Amino acid sequence: MIRLGAGRLNRIAAVGAHCDDIAIGAGGTLLTMCLAHPGLRVDALVLSGGGSEREQEEQAALTAFCPGADLRLTVLKLPDGRLPAHWDEAKAAVEELRGQTEPDLVLAPRTEDAHQDHRGLAKLMTTAFRDHLVLGYEIVKWDGDLGRPSAYQPLSPEAAEEKVRLLQEHYPSQRHRPWYDREAFLGLARIRGIECHARYAEAFTVTKLTLNLGD
Repeated sequence: MIRLGAGRLNRIAAVGAHCDDIAIGAGGTLLTMCLAHPGLRVDALVLSGGGSEREQEEQAALTAFCPGADLRLTVLKLPDGRLPAHWDEAKAAVEELRGQTEPDLVLAPRTEDAHQDHRGLAKLMTTAFRDHLVLGYEIVKWDGDLGRPSAYQPLSPEAAEEKVRLLQEHYPSQRHRPWYDREAFLGLARIRGIECHARYAEAFTVTKLTLNLGD
């Protein structure tokens, strides 16, 4: 297993189509990075949920998932499940985010995600952030769209447990969903951990990666 790092992290960008997407897909990775890099700037963009209880949940959750970070969160009001019909608004939001930050790393949905909102946002990210490392996170769902990831972030047992705890604590609006439970989150993390010789992990896809092996 080859282990590559991104060097010193000063800024990252994280995007989600819905409130809780970022935390579900990359919450453990956010915890790991923010604890390792105090003062890390996190520019986060969520396309839907603005002005509702979901925005309040997201602000509290990402604050907890990014301890010690300079978190800058924007939550828009695009309707859930309708991103293709609001393509121009979504594209403008992503381009505005791009104009505000020069991140060392970008966390975004996978381009292979079966949900149209996730998939559409993922496609926008690879055009706006052309020269950046973009990691596509996964969200387990009834579609059965989990694939073969190409990158892994091992999680300590403490980080994996903290991720589950924070998800349960900060998103009460989602607790009624049959898939939103400890077994689902830890189960997937355990499987991805097996795949990278760790106890737990979060997994990502990488659409394009430029190497610098001469330095």
